[in-house]
Amino acid sequence: MIAQILFIVLTLAAIAFFGYNAKKVIRNIRLGRPADRFDQPQKRFMTMMKVAFGQTKMFFRPIPAILHLFVYAGFVIINLEVLEIVIDGAFGTHRVFNGLGGLYNGLIGAFEILAFTVWLACVIFLIRRNILKLKRFSGVEMTSWPKSDANYILTAEILLMSAFLLMNAADAKLQTMGVAHYVTAGAFPISQFLQGLLPNSAEGLVMLERGCWWFHIIGIFAFLNYLPYSKHFHIMLAFPNTWFSNLNPKGEFNNMQSVTNEVKAMLDPSFTPEPADAGRFGAKDVNDLSWVNLMNAYTCTECGRCTSVCPANITGKLLSPRKIMMDTRDRVTEVGNNIDKTGNGFDDGKSLIDDYISREEIWACTSCNACVEACPVNIDPLAIIIELRRYAVMEESKSPASLNAMMGNVENNGAPWKYSPADRFNWAKEN
Repeated sequence: MIAQILFIVLTLAAIAFFGYNAKKVIRNIRLGRPADRFDQPQKRFMTMMKVAFGQTKMFFRPIPAILHLFVYAGFVIINLEVLEIVIDGAFGTHRVFNGLGGLYNGLIGAFEILAFTVWLACVIFLIRRNILKLKRFSGVEMTSWPKSDANYILTAEILLMSAFLLMNAADAKLQTMGVAHYVTAGAFPISQFLQGLLPNSAEGLVMLERGCWWFHIIGIFAFLNYLPYSKHFHIMLAFPNTWFSNLNPKGEFNNMQSVTNEVKAMLDPSFTPEPADAGRFGAKDVNDLSWVNLMNAYTCTECGRCTSVCPANITGKLLSPRKIMMDTRDRVTEVGNNIDKTGNGFDDGKSLIDDYISREEIWACTSCNACVEACPVNIDPLAIIIELRRYAVMEESKSPASLNAMMGNVENNGAPWKYSPADRFNWAKEN
């Protein structure tokens, strides 16, 4: 009875603590400006199912895609067993679903195979990161914490899968010994090979089985509450992030209604302006970005696919699309922490541009959309870069000299070049 009460208390505490931290993340995302991403629900659903559930964009790199599929499927399917664990923990039962008979045996067998594939994939991922040291896992933004974060999660998954298989191995051995409470149930295609490593005494096996059972469930609760502090929060946000993807053609920029009103009024004095937000032109800080931009930042997996295809980064420029997303997430988290400490309206004197993202970074971008195309969960770093550029140009009148010359030529000559419109066809004249 004490074990059941302890389990119920731990379960409720884990859920409550996760809810508290998830609520803070949602609050931070809602600091962003409004964005209408609720249109075309059918198309959004299909995008979500194809990109988030089907992971279609992962398969541009087949090897990590297959390994990630093992982890993804294992994470989703094995955690179905958590339902049985919760019931057993709350009511003091053991393998409560064993009445399903052959179906139950098949499920446990499938869980074991998936657990082994997850274990193997995580080991390979650790080797790729720490021994092979693939280039896309490095960069100025990949400081000690981002690297450690990935290693912590991979190690935790290896330990959880190991505990699951050891628990089943001890359980199976106890079943063959006819120990009370350990009903004959389940198939053990993987853990059967571990039974020779286990003690032969019933007491030792019970201690091992119970220890692994508690380690497994406490590990799941700890993993759940680690997510809001980790890049692995994409487990939760990948689905809504792809649902709210930008459905417009890549490269199509959004017009600012306030500017559109002004231009139309100049062309047509009888024009009636449409309602427009009188806020800042572009974005200086995270609260000037849309809530979709901020959700993108929290969804970023730091996989580096965006940076690995960025032509500016490849040619040695300072820009890294991954850093843009990580900086945005760090800044909005800092703003949220300031709100928690001092309430709304506190100004810490910092901003996203300059304090986190430099001018050199935003002007190195070629606006090619390669980063957007490469992201496996439809994150859009370019949208943030464009808003920062808008602020620099429209609010501060600060832009590179070459860009100023081009914009002056467009204004005066109707083209990016310095030649008069009347001289455009001089090249076609006969000598």
